[in-house]
Amino acid sequence: MSEINVTPFVDVMLVLLIVFMVTAPLLTVGVPVDLPKVKGSALTDQKDPLEITVTMGKVYLGESEVEVVNLIPRLNAITELNKEARIYLRGDRVVAYGRIMEIMSLINSAGYIKVALLTENPTEN
Repeated sequence: MSEINVTPFVDVMLVLLIVFMVTAPLLTVGVPVDLPKVKGSALTDQKDPLEITVTMGKVYLGESEVEVVNLIPRLNAITELNKEARIYLRGDRVVAYGRIMEIMSLINSAGYIKVALLTENPTEN
């Protein structure tokens, strides 16, 4: 027989595909916050943005907690001073609006211009 039997290869690839499909949603965990629910269109962006999360008394860059005074130096290091980097700001529902705007103002004053606030779509009843 001079042909390669691809049946075992296809079987293995299908199993790997199923494993990755099941585990992929679990890889996008972050800091749990209760986002406000508003109606709006979803953002479609190919690049992974940076996420800054504001909770009661704490600020997270990605999944790691960061002091507010160290936020901009860490952003500069991660983005390699790319001021066009997309940054998503997530704020817990119970955090005061003023606190979220302070963080957003700090990011904008550092020169980052693509800063967006994240919300959740309300569920239809």
